[in-house]
Amino acid sequence: MLLTKLIQIVPKSTPIFTNIRRLSANTTDLVHENLEGSDKGIVVFAFNRPKQKNAFSANFVHELNTALYKVSVDTSARVLLLRSLVPGVFCAGADLKERATMPQEQVGQFVAGLRSLMDKIHNLPIPVIGAIDGLALGGGLEISLACDIRVASSEAKMGLVEGRLAVIPGAGGTQRLPRLINPSVAKELIYTARIIDGATAQDLGIVSHVVPQNSNGNAAYVKSLEIAREILPNGPIAIQMAKKAINKGTQVDLSTGLAIEEACYAQIIPTKDRIEGLQAFQEKRKPNYTGR
Repeated sequence: MLLTKLIQIVPKSTPIFTNIRRLSANTTDLVHENLEGSDKGIVVFAFNRPKQKNAFSANFVHELNTALYKVSVDTSARVLLLRSLVPGVFCAGADLKERATMPQEQVGQFVAGLRSLMDKIHNLPIPVIGAIDGLALGGGLEISLACDIRVASSEAKMGLVEGRLAVIPGAGGTQRLPRLINPSVAKELIYTARIIDGATAQDLGIVSHVVPQNSNGNAAYVKSLEIAREILPNGPIAIQMAKKAINKGTQVDLSTGLAIEEACYAQIIPTKDRIEGLQAFQEKRKPNYTGR
């Protein structure tokens, strides 16, 4: 009802789809792209399950886990973008058709696997940006909540709707949303299974930016790419330490958080990048950071 009719996927000849490589010749659920040229260091995971509206199946989760591992050991990766290749849809949550055939004893294991996937995204050393260019329901919103930054198009629809199926958001939604916005508002959204648009999500603080949708249906991705390009020139170790300090520090009291910040800063002091930053400033030139 809320979904517009799916149309043909944007052709890969479009500039933003250059240098795409599939994780495997036999899989199409996820497209993994390493951008090149001036965008080198930006990695894109593109969801590509049009018939299932990018719903999480066992195979899709496996592909995401495999791709996340590859990025975690890729020293050239600086920023990760999550987006969709399916017009009008970011991710519709769990694959309910597959879930219906799943033995009861496996359901808990599958949800635990989803929760683990979200944790891996949350704890990935590099910044993760979620580009919500369409519907993001249930697990689709939960994977967005695991990102560091979220961008939505004006036509995006999102919500933790698990209550309609007599379950709760089990992949981190009950924990991440109340930590992101007013807990009372988070409770209302979860209790009512309400679906909100991009503008409302920005007003509530769920997304950082809401942008008018464009003719290609990828306005949130375009904005996310702009943010990634702003991050690229900065010291990669500093960005990693900032993420670590924020993620860990926001879960503890201020004194402990300041100690975490101090420990993270201490890891930066002996790096070559820190010296390069100072020298570049003195010499009035662009720094050449190597991540060392």
